[in-house]
Amino acid sequence: MQTIQKVVRRPKIVVIGGGTGLSVMLRGLKEKPLDITAIVTVADDGGSSGILRSELQIPPPGDIRNVLTALADAEPLLTEVLKYRFPSGTGLAGHSLGNLMLAAMTDISGDFVTGIRRLSQVLAVRGRVLPASDRAIVLNAEMEDGTIVTGESMIPKAGQKIKRVFLEPSDVEPLPEAVEAIERADAILIGPGSLYTSIMPNLIVPKLAQAILESEAVKLFVCNVMTQPGETDNYSVSDHLDAIHAHIGHHLFDYVIVNDGEIPPQVETQYAELGAKAVHLDIDEVERRGYKVIADRLVLFQRFLRHDAERLSHHIYKLVENWMLRKR
Repeated sequence: MQTIQKVVRRPKIVVIGGGTGLSVMLRGLKEKPLDITAIVTVADDGGSSGILRSELQIPPPGDIRNVLTALADAEPLLTEVLKYRFPSGTGLAGHSLGNLMLAAMTDISGDFVTGIRRLSQVLAVRGRVLPASDRAIVLNAEMEDGTIVTGESMIPKAGQKIKRVFLEPSDVEPLPEAVEAIERADAILIGPGSLYTSIMPNLIVPKLAQAILESEAVKLFVCNVMTQPGETDNYSVSDHLDAIHAHIGHHLFDYVIVNDGEIPPQVETQYAELGAKAVHLDIDEVERRGYKVIADRLVLFQRFLRHDAERLSHHIYKLVENWMLRKR
């Protein structure tokens, strides 16, 4: 008698954020049997991304480029070339080749989303990469003293405690494919990344936040290891969660993943000189708010402190796998 084996589908995971932390984590997740969709912020207005955004009237490509290279299955040399930043040259200085390629693909294909899709094919990207919206958005911040700071790149430089961030226009529409990915997800993962300038710009897109709230997927938050000067000075883990709750108005996550590994004193000193320190690990407060906590040694240090992509992705995959088993 012929044995019929049941084909088990890959869990669908939607990862939301932006910045270096997201890219580091995705390098680990792409090695797992997961169907990955990354939804990336389009609020960046600094550096090469800001110039291309302004001059070509396209969404900023920088965070998208970082995620594409993180998920790429292309030759290592090609991904290095994409990260290459021109050191000099009139009009070229400061631009990364990947940003220029994404701008070119957008022009050739006629729109930003199709440009991302075509560059994804060139790079053999494992998964899908989607902007939160198909238009650039302006991120504003209201500070504790009532002043308004305009522009993602300017917010950390304001030297004030952030009360809230908000988008312009306030009724920005999310990319339909992003909403659809959330609706079909088995797991939704938010973070790590700059709380107010990489994570929040996605969550305060009205219909995107609503889709996350209505989803039956397991929802995970990966907390930053270090505070960020001008954004999360002296923040604890619960402060990060409280800030998201204040903006969304709801309890969003099932699990919170945090680092409880020791940070070497010399590394703490190095970061203290930049105005950063380890995020205070107040697990009791986090659990009191109804979140389940996964704590482990999740950091590596080379030139900078980064999440251990392999160890972090192992925890994420096991959580998602167990969630899927319980749903059957």
